[in-house]
Amino acid sequence: MARLAGPRKCPEFFRFTVICAAVAATNVVQAEPLTLSGGLTSRFSDNVGRTSSNETSDTETRVDLSLTHQTDPGKCEARTAADVGYGVWRNDTFDPKNYVALDFAGDCEIARGLSWEVSDNLRDVTQNARASETPDNRTRKNVFQTGPVYSLMLGQLDQLTFSTKYQNTDFSEPEDTDSERYIGTASWNHIFSQTLSGGLQFSTNRAELDTGAEIDTDVASLFFSKSWQATSLSGSIGVSEIESRFGGNTQTNDGIVWNFSLDREINPVTQAYVRGSRELTDQTSDFDIRFGEVVFNLRETSAVEVTALDAGFVRQFSDASSIDVGVFANRSHYFRTDEVEDSVGFFINHSRTISTLLSLQTRARYQHRTFADDLNDDTYSADIGLVYELTQDLDISGRVGHTTRDSDSGISEYHENWASLSLDYRFF
Repeated sequence: MARLAGPRKCPEFFRFTVICAAVAATNVVQAEPLTLSGGLTSRFSDNVGRTSSNETSDTETRVDLSLTHQTDPGKCEARTAADVGYGVWRNDTFDPKNYVALDFAGDCEIARGLSWEVSDNLRDVTQNARASETPDNRTRKNVFQTGPVYSLMLGQLDQLTFSTKYQNTDFSEPEDTDSERYIGTASWNHIFSQTLSGGLQFSTNRAELDTGAEIDTDVASLFFSKSWQATSLSGSIGVSEIESRFGGNTQTNDGIVWNFSLDREINPVTQAYVRGSRELTDQTSDFDIRFGEVVFNLRETSAVEVTALDAGFVRQFSDASSIDVGVFANRSHYFRTDEVEDSVGFFINHSRTISTLLSLQTRARYQHRTFADDLNDDTYSADIGLVYELTQDLDISGRVGHTTRDSDSGISEYHENWASLSLDYRFF
């Protein structure tokens, strides 16, 4: 497993974070047992490099471990979800690869109204959206954040909150831009009723990129949260200004920013959601982690206006089968070069119980991308698989699938057929 990246500066922040993390870890041990599972997968591809010509076949064998946990309520709380893996290719098409994904969030109460928060998000992300999805086109992105939060009640209905955060973003590949940033936030929240609250928020963000560029972002916004019997809606709208400085040049941009999240329980077995966000930021922020369909152009080191929307629903059926359908769209506008990249698509996942021990799973996905120089590409993928429960804790599964990418750029096109066989075991 690769070493998680941490802050390179600000040792006082780091020392206090370690203390809080250690206390949170102690609380994890005393709380509910961890959920731990492991898997062994062998995947054959007839075009492992996803190239338009000279296709190469190879088989990857991969070992995975997955862990999830949430502590019981207390002075220190933590939520963890982690996946680690190691894969090797039989014909050495690619070097052996470590796989890792991590979401951790913890907080410790220091005094009445004062707490310290720490989070870490680790992902493998695409370096170049125009190129094919292969191990050589991936980099590991780690976003670490920590800092104090102070909340003060003004009577029964009003609350003031102040926070300062240090954030560090590291990429595993040296050619990608790392950053450190300092974030300050002040907000006022008023409870209008048992189901409605809202207020004002001001934030300032100072980012220092390792290229020497500096990006400052200020936001002033109104926010709200409303709930009904089967629906919840929250969001904000405001104005933002972003200033980029590099090599003696300064560029300033502003715009309307917003975000919202709508969740609705249509009936006891069907839930729907809609969410979206627009921010002025840069590619070292955590926006692409919060909206997984967003792929930043890592060649850019300037400010970017990024917009993301997604919606979908999940339905459970009486035979224990389920369907998950979603649509998404996002846009990245890079201010320095005035380049715009768009992406839209949809996915469908369906699981059907055939017998007590056997289930059928099918997945389909489509994505259309438009790049700055009027290049377009379309990616279609589909697969089908069977999962058989050998024992209460051991499953065996097999899948076959196909992916096609059509592009205005011939070198970006490819066709791939693949098949996989997996064993998955739940330790506890």
